[in-house]
Amino acid sequence: MSARSRPRWARIRPSTTRSTSALWAKSLLNAVLFFAIFMVALPWGAHWLLPAALPLPPGPRTRAAALLFFGGFALWLACLDIFSRRGRGTPLPLDAPSQLVTSGAFGWLRNPIMLGELAVIWAGVLYFASLGVLVYACILSAAAHLMVVRIEEPELRARFGERYQRYCERVPRWLPRLRSRARSS
Repeated sequence: MSARSRPRWARIRPSTTRSTSALWAKSLLNAVLFFAIFMVALPWGAHWLLPAALPLPPGPRTRAAALLFFGGFALWLACLDIFSRRGRGTPLPLDAPSQLVTSGAFGWLRNPIMLGELAVIWAGVLYFASLGVLVYACILSAAAHLMVVRIEEPELRARFGERYQRYCERVPRWLPRLRSRARSS
């Protein structure tokens, strides 16, 4: 399905906001909504539906949860800054960047914002050691992958063409290639 044949509401449009501060404000609104829904309401509901505890030792799981949470959150914040300053947009599809962002964390991974968000969600799995939250995180991770592959990447190919295709060939989707990146620097 081409971008033109999609309904008007389903097409991603580049941001028209000029102010970096306004872009940051929009990104923070996105954050509040994301965290309220995906980090509080849905995990709580998943735990309520399936409250069984996972047999994980408290000390190591708490430290791993903290590492994932703070690492994912820091990655996410750094990406919001790059989106606002260089891409001139936000992670919200209705206010997508007008420029293809390939620097910073986007030079290592094509989806660092989503990876940062998923890291925070998996931190919740470890911290709460809840079977319901584990199931939720697995479903959300699979849904995120499908959304990236079936919606986001085709949209970016349509908007940025050959430049995005070359970027995809050079930069992996989810896990960085540390060796090849070091050689190309």
